[in-house]
Amino acid sequence: MQKPQKETWRQLVKAYRGSAGFRKLAPRTQKSYNDTIEWILSNNADKSVTTLTKQRLRDLHVKFGETPRKADMLVQMVSILTNFAGNQLDWVISNPTEGLTLYGKQREYEPWPDWMGKNLADAPAIVRSAAELILGTGQRPAAAIAMRRDQFQGEWMMVTDEKGDESYEIFHPTELRSYVQSLPVTGIHILSRNLTQPMRYDTVEKSFRAWRTELGERAKPYSLHGLRKLAIIRLAEAGCTDAEIQAVTNQSAQTAAYYRKRANRKKTIQGGDGTERGQNMKVGTHSGKRFADGAAPQRNPLILWCRLQESNPRPSDYKLGGT
Repeated sequence: MQKPQKETWRQLVKAYRGSAGFRKLAPRTQKSYNDTIEWILSNNADKSVTTLTKQRLRDLHVKFGETPRKADMLVQMVSILTNFAGNQLDWVISNPTEGLTLYGKQREYEPWPDWMGKNLADAPAIVRSAAELILGTGQRPAAAIAMRRDQFQGEWMMVTDEKGDESYEIFHPTELRSYVQSLPVTGIHILSRNLTQPMRYDTVEKSFRAWRTELGERAKPYSLHGLRKLAIIRLAEAGCTDAEIQAVTNQSAQTAAYYRKRANRKKTIQGGDGTERGQNMKVGTHSGKRFADGAAPQRNPLILWCRLQESNPRPSDYKLGGT
């Protein structure tokens, strides 16, 4: 009978998750750490921590270099865990991350070109649904992929800024509303792993990369994150101000300004719906009701998406997920 391994990753993770240091972390940071921890445990739970060499970790870092943030997070999490093992558990262990160079902050994500967006109609259902959610909500890919059906309430939807650890309501564009309603119900989430859990980001991202490969070499620079940047550009072309773009996407002023420069200047001047910037820009109520997408004055739905954030009150009885 094989002797059980001592000082395994499973034992280390259990101790770390129960530590004061981990419990003091913000919920968003805990989730980020746990995602990487689960990735580590998936193939190494009962292996001894001491068997991980610097060369093996370096090879893994290079292997996942196509997703540099994920690769860097693996190295950083191994460093946190091994330091905890040595300092708090008195394990005799060296830190295999010492001397490894991280990829660091990458260049800004490239917004998708029109030709790539047009190919979504023939993309796998997982890829298309993820793309529609990211582009239609302006959220980060992971948050969009994890959206539940009860987050969509008629003209409004509840979105989440994972980085800022907050949720807020924005207008629900008609195009996205129609797409979501057309999808079969397979669970409480739009992209369901099972009845109660969302599909994992890694699963969606893997499917996206396979589809991107089919599109050829010119598709290689683009990622799911680029759809969020495309949302900024479309909002700018629709006539939204930087402040309004921030209200929808919760991006920084610098990011909104950076991607505004990529917008089509002619469309921006015309406000996206063919009218001069500043014309027909007032959006409020019509016969006591909110109007959107052709009810009352004809307007580009993206402009309404922005303007409704400031011009209309939020539903006071909106509840997310019951209690």
